[in-house]
Amino acid sequence: MRIVALAGGIGAARFLRGLRQVEPDSEITAIVNTGDDISLHGLRVCPDLDTVMYTLGGGISDERGWGRQDETFVVRSELDAYGVGPSWFGLGDRDLATHLVRTQMLDAGYPLSQVTAALCDRWSPGLRLLPMSDDRVETHVVTDVPGAGRQALHFQEWWIRYGAKLPAERFVGVGAEQAAPAPGVLEAIAAAEVLLFPPSNPVVSIGTILAIPGIREALRAADAPLVGVSPIVGGAPVRGMADACLAAIGVEVSAEGVGRHYGARRSTAGADGLLDAWLVDASDAGSTVPGVEVAVRPLLMPDVASAAALAQATLEVARALR
Repeated sequence: MRIVALAGGIGAARFLRGLRQVEPDSEITAIVNTGDDISLHGLRVCPDLDTVMYTLGGGISDERGWGRQDETFVVRSELDAYGVGPSWFGLGDRDLATHLVRTQMLDAGYPLSQVTAALCDRWSPGLRLLPMSDDRVETHVVTDVPGAGRQALHFQEWWIRYGAKLPAERFVGVGAEQAAPAPGVLEAIAAAEVLLFPPSNPVVSIGTILAIPGIREALRAADAPLVGVSPIVGGAPVRGMADACLAAIGVEVSAEGVGRHYGARRSTAGADGLLDAWLVDASDAGSTVPGVEVAVRPLLMPDVASAAALAQATLEVARALR
């Protein structure tokens, strides 16, 4: 079976690990958000790509959900001693090797999709990992910074340094309108038998991928059913601070609110909805999304077994739609 998933970071990575376990013989493609990417100390860092790659390759820190296991931070400490920032973003010593290789290849002229494939040669994630675009796209947040006034901060600074506590006026995908889908992205969507939205931030992960011209249209035109998994359980994000992002775009922080934000794919002419089915947790039973089948399943993934069970349940819903 050909399965395509749009993916953010930790939640999507854990879901994909479960999906790979229940569908080891399927052709799985993950199209990953790169709007979180940032340049630090002369290195290009791709947080979501690396989180998915490390998680599926067995190198992730399960305790943190990001970065390498058995990580050390000697270089970070030395940079702090020199007074070289930013101090709010910590690159681990093992993780630095990935960023060094990526930056060297990018500087040599290789596109991000080829660089990602080369990095995956080491990690063997068991699926095809594609950046949403080879073009540089960065999510910035327009907000009021205490003592400095209105600024456009890189998403990572808003998210990590300020803990997403500065109210966001809006999110800006710098470069998104001019970007093109990475090679293979549109082809994978068109050939898919199942399309998935794993639990990911609907604004700055899935939303950023959808902002790349051609991707939303390809999803709406595809023959495969599109099934999404809510990242909101019981009115709160499972991880992270998606509530701050949803508030900024006027979407209710609930499983129903996010489902309605995505909308129904088979809706009236002129609409741009995407979902055929939407999975919510038992705590959100009763959620309704017009034109979308809402299924109640356990959504929490504390371990690989529960992630596999969720992936299996998602595929069962998709097969029923087919």
